[in-house]
Formats: sequence, C-alpha cells, structure tokens
Amino acid sequence: MKMTKWLLLLAVVVFIGSTVFAAAPKLAKVQELRYNNATEPQTIDPARSTGVQDANIELAAFEGLTRTGENDVPIPGIAYKWEIAKDGLTYTFHLRKTARWSNGQPVTAHDFEYSWKRALDPKLAAEYAYQLYYIKNGEAYNTKKITDANQIGVKALDNYTLKVTLEAPCSYFLAITAFPTLLPVNKKVVEANPEKWATDPKTYIGNGPFKMVRWVHNERIEYVPNPYYWNRKAVKLTKLTFYLIEEQSTALTMYDSNQVDMLDENSVPHQEIPRLESTGTLMYSPFLGTYFYRFNTKKAPFNNVKVRKAFALAIDRALLVKVVTKGGQKPAYAFVPFGVPDAAKGATFRKVGGNFFKDDLAAAKKLLAEAGYPDGKGFPTVELLYNTSEQHKQVAEAIQEMWKKNLGINITLTNQEWKVYLDNQQNLNYTVCRAGWLGDYVDPMTFMDMFVTNGGNNQTGWSNAQYDKLIDIAKSTGDQKARMKAMHDAEKILMDEMPIMPIYFYTNPTLMKSYVKGVNQSALGMVYFDKAYIARH
Repeated sequence: MKMTKWLLLLAVVVFIGSTVFAAAPKLAKVQELRYNNATEPQTIDPARSTGVQDANIELAAFEGLTRTGENDVPIPGIAYKWEIAKDGLTYTFHLRKTARWSNGQPVTAHDFEYSWKRALDPKLAAEYAYQLYYIKNGEAYNTKKITDANQIGVKALDNYTLKVTLEAPCSYFLAITAFPTLLPVNKKVVEANPEKWATDPKTYIGNGPFKMVRWVHNERIEYVPNPYYWNRKAVKLTKLTFYLIEEQSTALTMYDSNQVDMLDENSVPHQEIPRLESTGTLMYSPFLGTYFYRFNTKKAPFNNVKVRKAFALAIDRALLVKVVTKGGQKPAYAFVPFGVPDAAKGATFRKVGGNFFKDDLAAAKKLLAEAGYPDGKGFPTVELLYNTSEQHKQVAEAIQEMWKKNLGINITLTNQEWKVYLDNQQNLNYTVCRAGWLGDYVDPMTFMDMFVTNGGNNQTGWSNAQYDKLIDIAKSTGDQKARMKAMHDAEKILMDEMPIMPIYFYTNPTLMKSYVKGVNQSALGMVYFDKAYIARH
C-alpha cells in the first residue's frame, strides 16, 4: 500500500514538472569554479579518510547508494529505489544500470559489497569502520571476533541488487549510505596498487559527477566532468578546482583578487569577519558541529579527572567567541550541539539535555588544589597541539593566556600540518590537542559513539564500561525514547569524566561570489558541487 501511494505521488510530481516550466538559468560562458579546501588532504581513499576537507574532494569523484540532498535528507544516488522490511532489519537496494566508473566500466552491487567489506577489514584499520557496525556482523568482523567476511550482512544478489541486513533497526541508515566511508571503490584499481591508487589522478577512478585530472600537492586538485556519470547532463561546470591553501590571509587575498570563488569556515580569517559582514559578502550556513580539546587520559596529570575538570572550567567561553572567533559561535557546555532532534516532536537533544557545567574559576581552582596542585604549583608545563591554522592559533593563544592567568600553569603551543597532527592525535602522542567534530548524520549518535572504548575516533585513551553499555542500548533499540534517554545518560558520564573539553558550537561563515549558484552546503560540513554553476555576470 505504501509503495502504491508513493508511485501515485511520483506521477503527480512528474505531471506537474512537465507542465510548469521554470526559466533556465543564465549561464556564464566560462563554467569553472574555484574553491579553497584549506589543506592538503590526509588521504582521499574513502575508507581511510576522516576529515571534512578530505570528504569534499571524495564526494566530487564518488557517489554512494544515496546522496545528501537539501536539508541533509538522503535522496537516490547510484540506487534509484529501495525497499525496507517491516522489521527494519533488511534493506534491498536497486542500482541504476546506467551507473559507470570514470573509466567506463559498469558500477555494480558487487562493487558496494567489496567496498564495504574492505572498509571493515581489520587489516585496513579504517578509523571510520564503526560506521558499518550497524550491518550484521560488521563489528564482529572488524574486531576479529569472526574471520569469514561472507558472514557480514551485505550481499550482491546480482549485478544491480544489493541486500543489506542490519544488527538492529536504524532510523538513519539511509543517511549513512551517503557517507564517504560507504562510497564504492573500483576493486581492480584498488587491488592493483592498494597504498597509492588514491594519490594519482590516473588511478583515482570514481563513479561520481567529476573525475580528477591534476593534483599539484599542497597547491590544488583539478576536476573535470566524468563523461560516464549517470546524471552527466545535470553537471554544468566544465572545471572544478580545489585549492589547498592553509594560510587564511592568503586565501582571502586570492578571493578578493578573484583567484578563487568560494571560501568556507576554515579559510575565512575570523578577525576579518566584522568587516566582511559590513560588506554583505559573508553568509552563514547551518553547521552541526562542536569545537573542543582532547585530553590524553593515559598521560599524567591528565589521568586525573579533577585536573581535566579544572582545565575545562577555567576558561571564559563567552569571551572567546565574542573577542576571538567572532563568527556567531555559541559557547559549548555539553558535547552534542543544537539542532539535533530528540524523541518528542519538536524537541531537540540539546534543549532536553541542557548544560552540564559552566565557566567557574573558583571551582576550577578548588579542583586543581584537590588534585595536588594548589595555584598550579608543581604542575608541569603543558604542550597544546593544534593543526596549522590562524583561527586555531588564535583560540589556542587565548586559552593559553586564560590557563596561565587563572590556574598558574605554563602552556606551550605546537602547530603541525594536517597529516602529522592527525597521526599524533590517533597515536596519543600529545598532552592536550585541538579537535573538532561535525556530525555525519542528524542524530546524537554521530557524536556519542565516538568515545566508546577503543573507538577509532576516541583518541583520548578514555574508557568507561557504563558509557559503552549505554551506547550499545541506544544502537540496539528502535524505541526513540529509550534511545534518547540512553544517550542523555551517556553524555552526562562523558561530561562528568571530561576526557574532552567542549569549547563552542560551530557556525559556518562562508564567502561566496554572487555568481556562484547551486552549491549544496551541508550542515554536516560537506560541500557538493554536482548542481553548481556560474551565473552570467
């Protein structure tokens, strides 16, 4: 019955669309868009990448079963339709027979089966493998509890039908199928050069709207349309260039001199925001993310929860966002940001959960003294690590000053380029480090499952059995009230033990030329260019 109604609705939409003609956009003669992606990617192998900047580059070249549409709603991608079993455990995806790799070969259900099993292979050690733990036996295979990949709940029934079986119902699973980790890769290409296939335009074979033609490392990556993309006629750009400029002042100069057309939050100098706002060229788009610091809980003195709490309470977040970041950010006194729905209609997770702490210098000093360091006496000098960025430097300098003034503790600052920084963070080769997290889908779980024991994105050394249990409960039930309660309880544990220090909730200040149209900026941080074009100007 539901399928019949859906088909009827589709017929009405098609009829309306065929009788009401929208004016075609007036295109500029040159359809080239230049976007500053702010950094050289760590990797653009979809199974191995973790950063938003990496994902932007991948999503130009690849497409999943679904795509992220407006308002972050999943829409058909390589799969043109699907059925979901009544129990919510089985998804059957039907793939487009017109889908092709950029080398002209067909994209099949076998490609997805191979790619998902590859991402779960413990030998690959993919940090984001847990995004596939929703699939039956996905976690068991990744953690070596089973060794037979055929037991994983993903199976190509034929070239164009993919069956997926879940461990438990997951209301946001369709959104996950659009996520970079679940993008398909070409088996022949990958296995011919497992470590370097994603570093060379000649072997970077994708199935998305664009194909890579040039990579000048630490400078730019160039794309042209993929002639075999199933929706090639909808792609208007003839060239898409990702610049890899880390220096914000340089990026802004390039924008002002018309060398780039678009800068995102990572490229806009925050000290310039008031001026840019006054010119009307700066816009804000929703951003589902949290800026925070990690503590290495395996390293003294941050193995002491009182020390971690003292550091967290001893900064002035309101002053920080007003004077330093200046981009409309909100002080964060919890981890999950605003904008994520809760169980009740119209309710949000953050409003229901509320704040867990406040900036409190007196309480911070008391905790530090109880930990054995009255007024900071005897406390070792602390190294604060951040990845190279003017904004991160400015935030770090402000917090360095606050910790020195309020706690009497000396802080040294160390900045590292993106790849080195990520490697040191993953290997706990730090004391305190900057971090940021943008949601992968619109549900609290995208923030909460980061900190399970040995989670790929935990990166603090912290472990709590009760926290792990609550996350398991939230993942194994379809009861939204029970799910949300478990995650609220888990967030309380996280904030009580403070392996991380939330600082502010993100906004996304963006500079974009008025002639750039059709770019889809997701609240999850990714940017999509498949519908982008340059208007006549």
